[in-house]
Amino acid sequence: MMARTIDFAQGWRSMQIGITKLEKHVEGLPGHSLNSEQYINLYTTVYVMCTQKPPHDHAEKLYNKYREVVEEYTKSTVLPALRKTYDDEYMLLRVLLERCSIHKKMVRRLSRIFHYVDRYFVVRNSLLSLEEVGLACFVDMVYNTLQLRVREAVIAIVDKEREGDDTGIDRALLENVKDIYVEIGMGKMKRYEQDLESFMLEGTASYYSRKASRWIQEYSYFDYIRKSEECVKKEKKRVSHYLYASSEPKLVKIVEHELFVVYANKLLEKKHSEFREIAGGLEPITNIFKQHVEDTDGQDTAAIRKVIEVHDKYIVYVTKCLENQTIFHKSLKEAFKFFCSKAVSGSSLSDESLATICDRIVILKKWASEELSDEAIEKVVKFLAYISDDKDLFAEFYKKKLARRLLLNRDARDDNERGIITKLKQQFGGNFTYKMEGMVTDLTLSRQNQNSFDEYVANNPAAKPGIDLSVTLLTTSVWPSYKTFDVNLPSEMVKCVEIFKVFYETKHKRRKLTWLHSLETCHINGKFDQKPIDLIVSTHQAAVLLLFNTRDKLNYTDIQTHVDMKN
Repeated sequence: MMARTIDFAQGWRSMQIGITKLEKHVEGLPGHSLNSEQYINLYTTVYVMCTQKPPHDHAEKLYNKYREVVEEYTKSTVLPALRKTYDDEYMLLRVLLERCSIHKKMVRRLSRIFHYVDRYFVVRNSLLSLEEVGLACFVDMVYNTLQLRVREAVIAIVDKEREGDDTGIDRALLENVKDIYVEIGMGKMKRYEQDLESFMLEGTASYYSRKASRWIQEYSYFDYIRKSEECVKKEKKRVSHYLYASSEPKLVKIVEHELFVVYANKLLEKKHSEFREIAGGLEPITNIFKQHVEDTDGQDTAAIRKVIEVHDKYIVYVTKCLENQTIFHKSLKEAFKFFCSKAVSGSSLSDESLATICDRIVILKKWASEELSDEAIEKVVKFLAYISDDKDLFAEFYKKKLARRLLLNRDARDDNERGIITKLKQQFGGNFTYKMEGMVTDLTLSRQNQNSFDEYVANNPAAKPGIDLSVTLLTTSVWPSYKTFDVNLPSEMVKCVEIFKVFYETKHKRRKLTWLHSLETCHINGKFDQKPIDLIVSTHQAAVLLLFNTRDKLNYTDIQTHVDMKN
């Protein structure tokens, strides 16, 4: 038995009945839903009309009819609802979202009936899918007609919120509206950027241009800055409700441009003018503030931690309570100089006393039961920069105290020294700390050199000094200047010096050694009747003591002759 051929006119008449029912159903009219059997009959009709042999293959006609159905539905049902005049912007946007949702539902269900057309005819002929055809109809007939009104509605709502009228703001509605632009752009951002974002940015620029032109006339410099910063903060928060995250930096840049960049010169003029006006009025206040700091109890403030605490306390007053005004910084600096003149051992403030404070910091980090933190050191260094007028003089005093610490081995590790030098370098620059870093480096290299010398002595039987020798090599250009004193060294010491000289010249042929006997120390074992005693003395003292190994008595002239101490 042969299958019955369906004529296109006959088949389409039966389909129109079902499609009309579907349209009424998606519009929410009661009694017009399609049951499963009706869906199957409509689908089967499309299937048969698409699979009949030519000339009864009607797939192309059905594809075109699908477009006509969607266009007619949009024209007769969707557009009339959107062309009405609404009382406010919200009603227009709500109706738009509602019609867009119903339209998508209509296209989705209609596409199921025409599924066979979509599956085979569209694919074979590289045509737009049925859902794409439905979206294209909405864009051409609805979106292009209403996008100006929709855009104006969104901008009007945002401007109302900017003006403080945020009663009844439906942010969820605005978020859903922005999503329409991405859907229309097939998931891409181009439509959104062209049709919404660009106009929102333009509207934002226009809004803040009007505001800034008025505020610059009405507000003081500080009030203008405060108002503008508040606006930028609110825009950052607001933008997420009606634009995508990618738009935030663009919008913030425009707001900052209109509020700050456009009026940069006027703001500077206003700032300087207002500051000159208030400076005279602030002077009595600054004098009171200065006197208050000077009257602070200086008892026990010689402790480094106390000095930091007092300084931190008043710098907060200046930055937070007194709006970081330069005139108060100046008063605080002058007052703190007076305060520190009481705080540092009761003596007047000087660069030497500041260097002494740093000296104590390093010593405390080694010997105190509770070490000063790196943060405390950084505060002290900033404090020094704050009240020290002559940093070069301070550097000279600091170098002398650093040299004393290093040579007397009062801190065996370099970490503490390098820590505070790093802070000084950050504050004053590399040229300021160049010599200090060189001094610490000399000590590190000297330890390495001493290890090499010990190996040299161990591997050369002829180079046996007879006594232990430890040499610290100092680079002349980075260390403080020291006076040199001639002295006739005992034979034991002369031998040590010569052995080290030979060793050193094998490594550094063009360098000259100058021995600083005034900085040297000697460990001597004194053998007395009751018990032996270890003595730590200077080289000159050792030279004198060793004379008594061969004599019981020597007068002053004999000692001077043997030791040859002329200075």
